[in-house]
Amino acid sequence: MVQSITLRRPDDMHLHLRDDAMLRTVLPYSVRQFARAIVMPNLKPPVTTVAAARAYRERILQALPAGSAFEPLMTCYLCDGTDAAEIEAGFKERVFTAVKLYPAGATTHSEYGVTGIDRIARVLDVMQELGMPLLIHGESTDPSVDVFDREAVFLDHTLKPLLDTFPALKVVLEHITTEQAANFVAADTSGRLAATITPQHLLFNRNAMFTGGLRPHYYCLPVLKREQHRLALRRVATSGSRAFFLGTDSAPHERGTKEAACGCAGIFSAPTALEAYLTVFDEEGALEHFEAFASENGRRFYGLPPNEGTVTLTRERINAPRSIALENGKSIETFMGGDELRWRLVDPSNA
Repeated sequence: MVQSITLRRPDDMHLHLRDDAMLRTVLPYSVRQFARAIVMPNLKPPVTTVAAARAYRERILQALPAGSAFEPLMTCYLCDGTDAAEIEAGFKERVFTAVKLYPAGATTHSEYGVTGIDRIARVLDVMQELGMPLLIHGESTDPSVDVFDREAVFLDHTLKPLLDTFPALKVVLEHITTEQAANFVAADTSGRLAATITPQHLLFNRNAMFTGGLRPHYYCLPVLKREQHRLALRRVATSGSRAFFLGTDSAPHERGTKEAACGCAGIFSAPTALEAYLTVFDEEGALEHFEAFASENGRRFYGLPPNEGTVTLTRERINAPRSIALENGKSIETFMGGDELRWRLVDPSNA
């Protein structure tokens, strides 16, 4: 049995860092394991301009722990009125790495999002000319669609026509949750379509939200799905396919905003991310594919150079931290908080 694994330092291709005090609290948990991260732009107000992205990147860099190396890769929040020239300038100036499409009303802070693909056609034309990736929260927002079917409906009604209309556009279908999405991305032969997968969707099905009562800290969007979908995600994630890569979608919220009458969607997985992912690959007998999923597939899709340095995880049984304290005295509940983990990320300073 393998007792330790060392891999090239990985990247998180989907990360929410928030801002201000929350940013200062959560950032170190990503920095300890990832060299780069695709940073989501759904702040309030959202990051919609080059100037806003530059300012947000600077706040992230200022919040880095002393002596750490971490590169935030910034994204632009796509709106109906987004100026294609702003997108082009941001990409050419190496401020924007990608553009994020939230269907209006689909998830946290998505109220400024896109109401119809026709409204952003000029932007998408420019993006495919530039080779700039479009990152999609792939869910239908039609109120008549069942919440558990929103991703599958989006594939048929929105993604397929979009890919046909913009044949050179690079697309990442974010945090996929269904067998339909897994098969759709796996069947693509163009190399321009990829997907990120979160640790929670690999480890849990929707029963986790209801075990012993309502469990708000397992509530995220897209929501956890049936067991058949979880198994399909594990199959493609551990298959060695270059189309799938690590994206935690780590999304911190104060405990009180999760445990509320109308609780926020999001799971804070940063403290346990690599350990959780590695558990899946270990259980599937696919440790040989873990480095590609975590460190290679994503950076290749984005055209990024390989990271310097490595991280090591050892086979040890440890308990995940139950919560993380915030500067204001409140806390964030962590993914798998209090559960036993089978792997430990080695701190290089204590190795």
